[in-house]
Amino acid sequence: MSSSTKQSGLNGRRWLVAVAIVGVLAAVAWATSSRWLSKAPSNETAQDGQDEHAGHEHAEAEHDHDHPGHSEATSIELSDKALKNIGYEPVNVAIGEFERSMTLPAIVVEQPGRTQVHITAPLTGVVTKIDVGAGEAIEPGTPMFEIRLTHEELVTAQKEYLQTAENLDVVNREITRLQSLGEGVIAGKRILEQKYEQQKLEASLRATEQALLLHGLNEQQVQEIFKTRKLLNSLTIRAPSHLSEGNDSQSDHWFHVQDLPVSPGEQVQAGQELCVLADYGELFVEGKAFEDDAVRLRQAAKAGWTVDASLMVGERQSEKIEGLKLLFLSDRIDPESRAFLFYLQLPNEVVLDQRNTAGRRFIEWKFKPGQRMELRVPVEKWKERIVLPVDSVVDEGAEMYVYRRNGDHFDRVPVHIEYRDRESVVVANDGSIYPGDIVAGRGAYQMHLALKNKSGGGIDPHAGHQH
Repeated sequence: MSSSTKQSGLNGRRWLVAVAIVGVLAAVAWATSSRWLSKAPSNETAQDGQDEHAGHEHAEAEHDHDHPGHSEATSIELSDKALKNIGYEPVNVAIGEFERSMTLPAIVVEQPGRTQVHITAPLTGVVTKIDVGAGEAIEPGTPMFEIRLTHEELVTAQKEYLQTAENLDVVNREITRLQSLGEGVIAGKRILEQKYEQQKLEASLRATEQALLLHGLNEQQVQEIFKTRKLLNSLTIRAPSHLSEGNDSQSDHWFHVQDLPVSPGEQVQAGQELCVLADYGELFVEGKAFEDDAVRLRQAAKAGWTVDASLMVGERQSEKIEGLKLLFLSDRIDPESRAFLFYLQLPNEVVLDQRNTAGRRFIEWKFKPGQRMELRVPVEKWKERIVLPVDSVVDEGAEMYVYRRNGDHFDRVPVHIEYRDRESVVVANDGSIYPGDIVAGRGAYQMHLALKNKSGGGIDPHAGHQH
């Protein structure tokens, strides 16, 4: 065989080997195409990924930090209707001051010597007319009772007053007549004698006037007797002025008739009670504490800290009153219970004002003696704390979570709680949540149940509840 023939056969075998290798490589490439093609996104897929990322991205304009993207295992998405169903309320995380407090029982009471005003009969007489009714609201100066006077001493004092006034008139006319005659006709001695008599009568008139005032008449009534020269046979008793702090002038609110024990035609003695008026414009809150609380109460009073109160209806808090001032602590301790009382000032307001068909006015005050309250007395103030509503934290064993809004999702975030009371929690500022974050203030527990249900985990019926 020639050398050319051998070379031609060798080249043919090499060509066949090359073709076989190319075929094998093509087969391998086709078998793995699903893997390497998926790693090369098209323009449309890349754009969709950017849009999805934009939808879940945390707004950098509000925060100076980054939140990681949500995880399906620790994130829940709820519709607007679902959020309404669970009573969702957002809370903005912020750094502020927290006031640690103690809770004490209290009751609304009247102000001794001020709330109740006892109206008594100034003189003996017969009640001829009653112008007020039980429960009616009246303003200061309103006529309340008409009494026909039967007091013998008062009648005698009025008689002497009138006689003195008449005698004084006679002397004054005589002095005027003598002075009109001119000098030299009548001796000056006669005029001087009449002036001496005038001075004695004026002194007697003043003394009798004071006696009438002591018997219960006022200056206006005495002047009326002097002007008309008639005895006063009846007396009108009017509502007094309010007893406000440092000022006995008329106030801008009304009394109400709390008790009315007399009837028309009844004989009353001087000093007998005719009615009891009540002024509920300002009351006291009477708190009860124990000996070991005295130091904290005294500290709060010295610091000028205000106290918050919650009105209790049964075991439920119906209304919160903020900013009450601690007035004083009792100087007595009960020997058996070792408890002592303290008092706060409670401004009041009218919640119902109406009139009946007869035109009588009736009012209802917001706070009434006997109502129970619960006081929150501050004992310590912490600065620069993250404070959230107590319902924003969910307990699960040793773990505690809040649900932070992240786009259209809510992420479950574990947190450390530094302090908790019945209304608030203090969350450690350790980077788990940041100022500016939005968390669920209400509805966090329902979110937690929904997340566990989504993941197929068992639901603890007591999880997240405080007992």
